Amino acid sequence: MPFPASARVIYKKNPLDEVICQLKFPPVLRIDSELPAKFQEALRPDYPLFEEASPAFPNILGRSIPVEVGKLINLDISIPLAGKVYQFISADEKWKVGLAREFIALSTGSYVRWEEFRARLEQIITNLVAQYSPSFFVRIGLRYRDIVRRSTLDLGDIHWSELLKPHILGELASPEVESEIQQASRETLIAVNGGKAKVHLRHGLARVVDGNEEVYLIDSDFYDENRTEVKNVFPRLDTLHQEAGHLFRWCITDTLHKALQPKDVT
Repeated sequence: MPFPASARVIYKKNPLDEVICQLKFPPVLRIDSELPAKFQEALRPDYPLFEEASPAFPNILGRSIPVEVGKLINLDISIPLAGKVYQFISADEKWKVGLAREFIALSTGSYVRWEEFRARLEQIITNLVAQYSPSFFVRIGLRYRDIVRRSTLDLGDIHWSELLKPHILGELASPEVESEIQQASRETLIAVNGGKAKVHLRHGLARVVDGNEEVYLIDSDFYDENRTEVKNVFPRLDTLHQEAGHLFRWCITDTLHKALQPKDVT
């Protein structure tokens, strides 16, 4: 693994804004040609709301976010721009399932821990296999988007150079220049899991609409484009999840880590 191993924790002051998992498979045209009624019935107790979305919007599975943040980072999650996209949404609208002829996806803005997210994925994939029998998966994606807001952590006067590691900061590491920087963003593609997968890391300064506060966005999009049999999906996702935790800890200092109020996972 490229990122140093770190103990797994759950943050009381969780910086995660959204988590998305998308699994792509060879096209199943029946998903376009008929309404997914049986698929919906299996999910309806947990996802009673339904929408048929236009495929013209590539971030259709994501939540609405402030436009200033959206300008910093492209939030496209590789959703095909053809065919129908069905969405099944929880009653509180915090969880969303997307189904199209080439993918199944789960997204939430209320992520707490991997076990809950994983259990929901298992239910969804089991339903997908029962109704549509995808031959295999051609891409597995797991994306974590963190937004660090100093105001919510009682860190309003603390410089970014005290919260983020030097290899992330770039020009922000300079005390003389930091206060004058108006814009800073970076993109890096990194091989993980021995080169079997990759992470597209996007990070930088952004501003949110409410209060115009300067925040720091860390968007880590992990993906594996190797052919994956259904039985191997979760071992690969578990690996990507583990790498995501190591990556975030690699980005932040002990000061920010403590401010997020970590607790051990038992």
